[in-house]
Amino acid sequence: MIELQAERADDRWEVEALYDLCFAPGREALSSYRLREGVPPVAGLSQVARDSDGILAAAIRFWPVLIGDAPALLLGPVAVHPTRQGEGLGGSLIRDSLAKAQESGWARVMLVGDAPYYQRFGFTRLEGVEMPPPTNPDRVLGLALQDGAWDGIRGQVTRWQG
Repeated sequence: MIELQAERADDRWEVEALYDLCFAPGREALSSYRLREGVPPVAGLSQVARDSDGILAAAIRFWPVLIGDAPALLLGPVAVHPTRQGEGLGGSLIRDSLAKAQESGWARVMLVGDAPYYQRFGFTRLEGVEMPPPTNPDRVLGLALQDGAWDGIRGQVTRWQG
């Protein structure tokens, strides 16, 4: 039995250890991390998945960003412990947190990732939305949580000011 719950402040170091385990060394040098520096993840949308013993199985985080003056959510990272991969936990976290983001009034979500994986959740390549270099533009994906949310949205993705 897995329970999804909002990430709490005391989950932080355990989630960071999971990310260290699942991602390559130097992950914090990626352009998306520069957008996260000094900005807390979005409370309530950033979640953890724990088993019945309370052991962390997976985690997802969301960060507010700006594209021009338009607010957006930056999804990521999402990670599943290697011993729990293949159980659908990542997909469950993504679907649940996207529903919460929509209920919370967010209009758009973006991420940097593999289109073949994320298109099952409705993500498509964003044209004219530029992540800080070096980011492959083919990996910049977006999802509208409200009709037309990406219409006319173009420009550099910058750190949240607020």
